[in-house]
Amino acid sequence: MVVSIRDVAAAAAVSVGTVSNVLNRPAKVAPATVERVQRAIEDLGFVRNDAARQLRVGRSRSIGLIVLDAANPFFTDVARGAEARADEAGMTVLLGNADEDPPREARYLDLFLEQRVNGVLITPTTEDVARLTRLRDAGTPVVLVDREMPGGGFSSVSVDDVEGGRLAASHLLSGGRRRLLFLGGPQSIRQVADRLEGARRAVDEVAGATLEVVEAPALTVLQGRAAGLEIVGRAADQRPDAIFAANDLLAVGAIQALSIMSGVRIPDDIALIGYDDIDFAASTTVPLSSIRQPASLIGYTAVDLLLQELDDAGSPAGSGHERNVRFQPELVVRESTTRV
Repeated sequence: MVVSIRDVAAAAAVSVGTVSNVLNRPAKVAPATVERVQRAIEDLGFVRNDAARQLRVGRSRSIGLIVLDAANPFFTDVARGAEARADEAGMTVLLGNADEDPPREARYLDLFLEQRVNGVLITPTTEDVARLTRLRDAGTPVVLVDREMPGGGFSSVSVDDVEGGRLAASHLLSGGRRRLLFLGGPQSIRQVADRLEGARRAVDEVAGATLEVVEAPALTVLQGRAAGLEIVGRAADQRPDAIFAANDLLAVGAIQALSIMSGVRIPDDIALIGYDDIDFAASTTVPLSSIRQPASLIGYTAVDLLLQELDDAGSPAGSGHERNVRFQPELVVRESTTRV
């Protein structure tokens, strides 16, 4: 038998309205009454009909999160941080993996709109945010994650990737490296373009230093391995003496190709640094130097900004109330760039 809210009200000797308040606005109900209703819920095995609730109030208790690549542990940590803050607010996170594919991203946006989510957190796959603008203007708050768009009407949480790229390249240059190679993904991804820009700035400041750019089709271990094999296939005098990979997955693949499969000595022959400082960066065959981002904190803060927007009742979307939080990256030095 399906237990209804009326059954709970009868068992707890309260009105249906009181049960509804306990479920949705417990702060409005006396603690003793809340305890009595919750005991009735547990005894009867009542499960709320959230679909019906969505029809009544027009929103669910969910937040949509679309990440660039769920296979990247960085975004796993972002999602974990988002879930922690959402849980504190009595909400849940629905995760969508864009997989660096704009049409796939669009399908998730449509799905989340159908689910009447309270808001969307997203790392956009491209610079075109027209769809996000329409979503925001229709009343669904949007917060950019690991991206920034000052003046664009979107709140955002990001890391200074230009500075991160500069830190990575400067570290390689300070170790005497002069033939740097930037191994990145498509430059249509803003994070990749910004990290490259930072590396270029550092290289331009050092006489005799050069920067080669290799663009991989995707930011994955397999693509990093393929690029690494191409590099070791070159004549020795045509190889770089240092590689800056746009993320740790590319760097791990490059380590596999250079060190394990080809016998190149890291860092003696080629120094290597990644980006994100994912959990297993320290436990690769050659512990990987990396640029650290506070992934969990990024996700936590993104939900916090979304909740602030939801609290701004009556504020028209896109009216200059966006909040932009930017974290600073941190250089983490391990054996892939220097003997420590």
